[in-house]
Amino acid sequence: MKKNKDLSASLEDYLETIYHIVAEKQVARAKEIASRLKVSRSSVTEAFRSLSQKRLINYAPYEVITLTKEGEKLAKDVIHRHDALKDFFIKVLAVDEKLAEEGACKVEHAAPRQIIERLTQFVRFIEECPRGGNDLIKSFARYCKHGKAVDKCQECIALCLDK
Repeated sequence: MKKNKDLSASLEDYLETIYHIVAEKQVARAKEIASRLKVSRSSVTEAFRSLSQKRLINYAPYEVITLTKEGEKLAKDVIHRHDALKDFFIKVLAVDEKLAEEGACKVEHAAPRQIIERLTQFVRFIEECPRGGNDLIKSFARYCKHGKAVDKCQECIALCLDK
């Protein structure tokens, strides 16, 4: 799916938030969206107008908010990008979950889809590769923590080849 160039990072965040709230409660309300995004109610109203004009949400003042089919499709795309990045940051880069969440929120709007798909493929590869897998990921996490490789490379390679 091609990223919708007309949506700002902020509007993508609204779609993502609406999607999560609707998944939990079947409908979303402006007050809860404002609370989750830590924005004013007037900001929410402006975003709703814009998303409604783009036919991504069903909106009427003082009513519940739902996503249109296209809105849901775009929200799922944003969530997929977010989850892929967060997964990469945690599993491969050994970043703690809070920082990974923060980073994913920022990068999900800017990174091209092809890069995110390649990151997803890399995570799958590194987890499945007999010369890498979780041992390689754990070794990298130790490296990040201590600033140097803990094990000798030859011992590490021997362990991988024995498996």
